[in-house]
Amino acid sequence: MKDFAGKVAVVTGGASGIGRSLVKELLAAGAKVVIGDVEQKALDRVLDEFSGAGEVIGVVTDVSKADSVNALAEKVYDTFGACHLLFNNAGVAAPSANVWETTENDWKWVHGVNVLGVVHGIQAFVPRMIAAGEEGHVINTSSGDGGISPLPYQSVYASSKAAVSCISECLAAQLQSEGTKLAASVFYPSGGLLDTGIWTTDRNRPKELAREKPTAPVPTVQDFKVAAEKAGWDLHFQDLDELARYCLQGVREQRFVIMIRVEEAEATLLDRAARIGRCEIPIDQADIPQL
Repeated sequence: MKDFAGKVAVVTGGASGIGRSLVKELLAAGAKVVIGDVEQKALDRVLDEFSGAGEVIGVVTDVSKADSVNALAEKVYDTFGACHLLFNNAGVAAPSANVWETTENDWKWVHGVNVLGVVHGIQAFVPRMIAAGEEGHVINTSSGDGGISPLPYQSVYASSKAAVSCISECLAAQLQSEGTKLAASVFYPSGGLLDTGIWTTDRNRPKELAREKPTAPVPTVQDFKVAAEKAGWDLHFQDLDELARYCLQGVREQRFVIMIRVEEAEATLLDRAARIGRCEIPIDQADIPQL
């Protein structure tokens, strides 16, 4: 799909962060955009921000709930009669911890949003997209932290993103083998550190999935910046609008993997493969920081 003008795009988690930038760039490319987001206030803000930028509507959506995503799909098809671009982008994270110190609710919440959210999006939209017989594309947001190599203390988040990568690979192969006009990509936000809402996702954590054990306060991105400055680190933050444009170009070029400096991932994966071939832990123990 080279031209997005007049096409209908759905972006989950589209009211902030990478999702917001995807919405911005899709509208600039002439697409009609439906934003699905769990935060009503954030949704209202982004709809107001882009009110003059093109056709855009918002639907409060909890991607962890199949009924909520099905309602989103119904709204999309009732309003626009089609979906050509599906961005399964919503995501959350849990506090860093050893696996034995994570809690059941950490896993239920993060995997409910990050993994089931993608599955629900695929199940609600892809059958309709196939039936329409039009060209379409599904883009699933994963992460290098799991999709390429996990951060040792992010077992909950990293495992969810590894699952998204695997689901995306299976989906892409199946869409091809079934002879559909759809394609799929896995999107790895990359290029530098990302100033997004993933640092503060606890704001949306349901009470019924509250963490069962106390944990140290999760640092905000500003906390991280201050600590890095004191330590003399030279941080590079990736511009989110630029990242969104890169993602859309990857869709135009029909790339399965959409990742800035993907060659670095290749080197990481080759090293991991060599370690696995030697029956070693794929993560270099020297790279594991102390909590």
